[in-house]
Amino acid sequence: MEIRIGDSVDEMGREAAAAGAAKLRAALEARGEAAIIVATGASQFSMLAALVEEPDIAWNRVTVFHLDEYVGLPIDHPASFRKYLWERFESRLPLPVRAFHYIDAEHDPHAECDRLASLISPVSVDVAFIGIGENGHIAFNDPPADFDTVMPYLVVDLDDACRRQQHGEGWFPSFEEVPTRAISMSVREIMRSKAVVCTVPDERKARAVRDAVEGAVTPDVPASILQQHSDCALHLDTAAASLLSRT
Repeated sequence: MEIRIGDSVDEMGREAAAAGAAKLRAALEARGEAAIIVATGASQFSMLAALVEEPDIAWNRVTVFHLDEYVGLPIDHPASFRKYLWERFESRLPLPVRAFHYIDAEHDPHAECDRLASLISPVSVDVAFIGIGENGHIAFNDPPADFDTVMPYLVVDLDDACRRQQHGEGWFPSFEEVPTRAISMSVREIMRSKAVVCTVPDERKARAVRDAVEGAVTPDVPASILQQHSDCALHLDTAAASLLSRT
């Protein structure tokens, strides 16, 4: 993995957005269209704020796929990732995107996985903008993650560490209110992207970053699979990089 360390969260976000935007422009120039995956959560605030400001992107020729969403959570809930992506990303773009495939997990999550699979399977995704969770997850693939499934989207159970993170970040008033299931893009589907731009701030992510970068590739640290991607850039702030032995 290529590792870049910003002096601040804002610098980290700007560098990640610029790196991903460059790949997006190249895809648009080469093919006339492009596709991206976007993540949510507090770790993506600065990157998304910078990405919507990147110049010279023909967003009307870009298809966007949503990474994960809680099962049963209405779109008007403060923690809804659909709400998050509309407010922090899609509504701020200078042009409407070609298509934005949100995950609707309110009703029949398994049927929604099938619908999303039919949409993403024929597509070559140019850039996946993702993060890493405190427990090492990518998307909502908590440890031990399924590295083998070929299904693009899965209904997954959220472990307690993941749910504590969501409560700790202030998305839910109590731990008990954090949903126990979600729809998540699978590990193999994320790895199918041509490029991965992974943005990870904060000292509370430092152990997960260290294990993902310097440890063995294992389902017990889902983000460690990124070591095997041919074009993965890991954008950190100094706090998230603080446990790396080769900073």
